[in-house]
Amino acid sequence: MTQNHVSGMEASAVSVLKRAVELDHSSRFQESLVCYQEGIQLLIDTLKAVKDDSKKVHYRAKIKGYMDRAEQIKVHVNQLKEDGKYHEQIRIAEDATGYSYEALFKPYISSALTEVWVEDPYVRHIHQLYNFLRFCEMLLKASCKVKTIHLLTSQDEGDSAQQTCALAELKQSLQAQGVSLDLQYSSTIHDREIRFDNGWIIKIGRGLDYFKKPKGRFSIGYCDYDLRQCQETTVDIFHTKHTKTL
Repeated sequence: MTQNHVSGMEASAVSVLKRAVELDHSSRFQESLVCYQEGIQLLIDTLKAVKDDSKKVHYRAKIKGYMDRAEQIKVHVNQLKEDGKYHEQIRIAEDATGYSYEALFKPYISSALTEVWVEDPYVRHIHQLYNFLRFCEMLLKASCKVKTIHLLTSQDEGDSAQQTCALAELKQSLQAQGVSLDLQYSSTIHDREIRFDNGWIIKIGRGLDYFKKPKGRFSIGYCDYDLRQCQETTVDIFHTKHTKTL
């Protein structure tokens, strides 16, 4: 393994662990835990590659320190879950980037996740339907085996045909992937909420529709939502042992 490759792994580890510490200090514990775990693995890979004994001692000490902190966070988070007191808040600033569905939901997705409930009154217009499609694609690509997605939304009074056709097509497409889409409409729904059957509850002020319209079809952020600017909103994360059905 070349020195450049080792240096690259070390730089990646430093970057991820720096983010972990920032999240830790902001009390965003579940996110920080994911970053600590990724950063520790990168440091372990770097340790295996280096030849210098003094550097090995340095990396081992760093790994131990980060592992100890990650274990402390895990115990703390598990206790909050057990007590039903877990609450985390993320504030997405106006024009902020880096909040794709993958980035936002990854810390709360686990191999135990098989069922998802989405309550969002605004999965009606074409860009909102595409948002929901992207959310479903994110779940399919994630490290879980989702079998059922429930959507409770309101019906588009202006053009219900477009909404109905789009969701029917998505349902058929998901079925081909072995995933069932359970669709229900409500004329009184107002709150926005996403629930995972592993206990996580994510409430986004704007629901899934927190991205700004791109400046053009060939503008940065049009395809990659990590680069898409966001509208200001707040994300509240809770954990409960019991997930409800819609």
